[in-house]
Formats: sequence, structure tokens, C-alpha cells
Amino acid sequence: MSVLGSIDWPEAWRAVPLWSLFDRVKDVGHPDEEMLSVYRDYGIVKKDSRSDNGNKTAENREIYQLVDRGWLVINRMKAWQGSVGISSYRGIISGHYVCFRPKHHENARFLNWLLRSDVYTVEYLRLSRGVRPNQVEIDNDGLRILPVWLPPIKAQQAIANFLVQETAKIDAIITKQQCLVTTLLEHRASLITEAIAELIQGGTQQSRLKYHAEIQTGVTLGKTLDAEASRYPYLRVANVQTGYVDLAEVKEVALNPGDLANYLLRPGDVLMTEGGDIDKLGRGCIWEGQIDPCVHQNHIFAVRCHPSLINRFLVYLLESDTGRRYFRATAKRTTNLASTNSTSVGNFPIPIPTVDEQRVIADRLDIETRRIDTLLDKTRQLIGVMKERRRGWIAACVTGQVDIATYREGS
Repeated sequence: MSVLGSIDWPEAWRAVPLWSLFDRVKDVGHPDEEMLSVYRDYGIVKKDSRSDNGNKTAENREIYQLVDRGWLVINRMKAWQGSVGISSYRGIISGHYVCFRPKHHENARFLNWLLRSDVYTVEYLRLSRGVRPNQVEIDNDGLRILPVWLPPIKAQQAIANFLVQETAKIDAIITKQQCLVTTLLEHRASLITEAIAELIQGGTQQSRLKYHAEIQTGVTLGKTLDAEASRYPYLRVANVQTGYVDLAEVKEVALNPGDLANYLLRPGDVLMTEGGDIDKLGRGCIWEGQIDPCVHQNHIFAVRCHPSLINRFLVYLLESDTGRRYFRATAKRTTNLASTNSTSVGNFPIPIPTVDEQRVIADRLDIETRRIDTLLDKTRQLIGVMKERRRGWIAACVTGQVDIATYREGS
């Protein structure tokens, strides 16, 4: 069912199909124009304005599409995630996107807020088709007749101006809290690094991880299955975070009975990522056995410590600058990703004090990092609340559920 049909729209508003506002256009062959990108959280931006864009610009820029101010751009595969926007710039964008030239006199800023709102994101999902949840594509015929709800032009301008002001206040709070997160993470990292540096500088015996642990590789998806194969929960890279296991979404994998023992996780295993962002490569956390049985994907290593090495101490080694530098130096890199292998993990050089000394260091760092982690959790929760509030405000305003004039009078 369409969420747009369940909304009590104001009487003065009217619905028009998308095709009446825009013409679909694919204009390529403009290699000298500025590169643009569509972001889920920001809409259409200049590509050079963001440092977190991992997409590499193709050498042949002739294939990119020209868009101009007021044009609508939709990432057909990720519209349901919010990768939609009205451009404020002239430039070129991926040839895989759907571009629409405006033929209306409506307020472009209002349309940007409206078409990027949660109510329309849900609608894009309803119009998307595909075999897998993360591999769906918006239906062109459905998109063409998508109803766009419009208030009178003066109201469009008032709503757009109001949202600029109100979201700026929320964004300022979010930015401040994100800066606090960065500061806390830096402080956490410095505590760990200083503790490990003291060991190394103090002449503690050096060794390699492979002499103090077994390194278990994970299951490769798509293996040939026997008739007796069963399904088991398994961990992916997304589940392995620095310092903790995220079990919000755990997939299942089919395994032959004889293979289970090769990939089965044991409580106390240190989980390490095999690939991903270079700064997160080799990140570690301890598996506490929250799910039994549970296996792990081949992009995760399960490191099983010998009696000479405490798993908590190993996790702190991985988080320290010593660990970060090692995995950066030994990683195999592609354009924007990096990977390691079991040989490099096994050759990780580690200071190996006595077990009692390891325990003392780990206990002290547990206490110090726990305080920081508590603050991090609260700060991240606040950021989440503010982002939710921001989305709620936008949805309420662009659907007429908030009377802007009345709200301002009561402020």
C-alpha cells in the first residue's frame, strides 16, 4: 500500500504525477564539467567537497550525464535508501543514474526536501523490484506516475525556508556531538597506544602472533553442499566492530556436517577483519559465545590464543598504533579498500610480557576505556535521536502536518 495515500494532506495541496514536472533526459559528452555525486544523507553535492567518496571517477568522462540547477537525479538502485536529490549545481553525474530536466515553476528547494523525505523514501522502496533486498531497482513506470504533493507556491517557499533554519539548529547539535565522538575516540586510542608503547620501550620480549595463537579462516560462500547440509548463523565483516560484536543482523549459511568444526567459533576467540577500510583493517573484538553454534565468513579470522597470550591483551595490541601501522604497511590495497591474509596476521609482531603483566595491563585499560565507551554510547544515542528528530521534522513539514505559521507564532 502507498504511504502517500495514507496521509491526510491539506485541502489546499494538490497531487501531480512526476512526469508532469520533469522530462527524463540523458545528456552525455561533457567531460569538462564539474563532477557531482548523490549522497544518501546530503543529496547532490560537488564530489570534491567530500572526502568520504570512495567512487573513482572513470578515465572516460564522456559517459557521465550533464545535469543543471533544478534537475532531479535518482540513483535507481539506491533510491529507497535516500540517494535522490534536486541539484543546486551544474555538473556531470554517473551514467547509471536517472536524470530529469525540470519543466515546472515549483520551488526547487521545496521539491528537494519533499522528494528526499522519509515518506518518499518508503515510496521508492515500494516501487523497487529485485531478487535481493539490497539489489533492487526502481520501476520506471511506477516512478513516472509517482504522485508529487504540492502546496501553493508561497507555502512551498515558506516550508523550504523554515526547514533550512530548523535543520541548521539540529545539524549544529549533531556536529558538536560528532566532534565529541572524535575527541573521545582519539583519547581512547592514545591511552591504549601509550600502554603498549611503554612495553616496547621498556625492552619487553618481542614475538610474532603465530607462535601464541591459532588463526582460523572462515567459510567461503557458495561451496558445494551435500544433501545433509544444515543452516547455521554466521558472522560477516559488518558484525565485527572495534571492541564489540554487532548482532543486530546475523545471516545464515548452509554447511556440510563435516565442515562445521572447521569454522565453528568458540567463546574467547578474537575476531579480526580480513578486508575493508584501511583504518579498520584488522580490527578486533572478543566473541563471547552469544550465539551457539555460530560460524564466521572467510573475510573474518578467528584468532584462538594459547595460554601465553590473553585475548583481551591481544585486542588492545590490535587497537594500538603498533597494530594500526603494521596492518597499513602490510595490507594489499585497491582503489579505496585494503585486505590482509592469514600469513600477515600470523607475522604480526607483538610484545609478549608475562601473562600476569598482560592481565594487569588489560585490566587497567578495561577500566579506562569502559568510562570512555559509556560516554561514546550516550553521545551516539543522542546523535541518533537528533537525526531521527530531523527526519521527523522534514516529513511533518513537507506533508503539511505542521502549520509553519502557527508554529512560529507559538515559538
